[in-house]
Amino acid sequence: MLLTAAPATAAPDPATETEHVVTAGETLSGIANRAKVPLVAIAEANGLAEPYVVKLGQKLIIPRQRVHVVKAGDTGFAIGFQYGVPFSLIAQANGIASDAVLKVGQRLIIPAVISNPRPIEITQPSFRRPHDGPVILGWRRRPDGGGHEGVDFRVKDGDMVRAAASGTVIFAGKAPERFGNLVVIDHGNGWHTAYAHLQKVTVKKGETIRAGERVGLGGHSGEATGPELHFEVRQNGQPVDPAPLLGLKEGG
Repeated sequence: MLLTAAPATAAPDPATETEHVVTAGETLSGIANRAKVPLVAIAEANGLAEPYVVKLGQKLIIPRQRVHVVKAGDTGFAIGFQYGVPFSLIAQANGIASDAVLKVGQRLIIPAVISNPRPIEITQPSFRRPHDGPVILGWRRRPDGGGHEGVDFRVKDGDMVRAAASGTVIFAGKAPERFGNLVVIDHGNGWHTAYAHLQKVTVKKGETIRAGERVGLGGHSGEATGPELHFEVRQNGQPVDPAPLLGLKEGG
């Protein structure tokens, strides 16, 4: 009696798989090399700490990443803000210091950031509106991660823009073209807010500011087509819809 061999199951391609089951003898370093994904990116995605021991049968998320080519005027913060990934992780993924001087044309791997499976307790700040004008464009997030990651308020040139919560200014100045004059505030516990398209920045990096205090003047710098305030909230580097946090109704 002849036995018909069962069709072989194609092994996953290490260069494209997004999940990997650890086999005998494998190390995280070897898995990272075959997947062509930085070891630190896989470790961060799976909540692994040094010495990065993996176990037989363990399922690992393999985060695929994007590549950013540094342009004139780019800063580490601006690149991290653009992709929603803390620049400290980008620096680790590329083997550079977090305060390294970036060169035009330099290619940076942007690691995918996946929620850390370890529970993290986060205290949420109490946010208030940064401006009283009507909302002209709200949160529009697409499944592919694109869209509009904030709320745009209609302002007049020179209007006061206020801090949505107390915190420390970590960026105050001219960002890449899209945002123009920008202020970013660190509120602690992974929470940040950003205020873009300002006519003028009125705070300095490192300054402690209270909720409701002025951070800048409304304007239309960067890619704004008219006077507006683009406002964003981020939690652990990930964009969050500001509307519920500000108590905004549909249409502002």
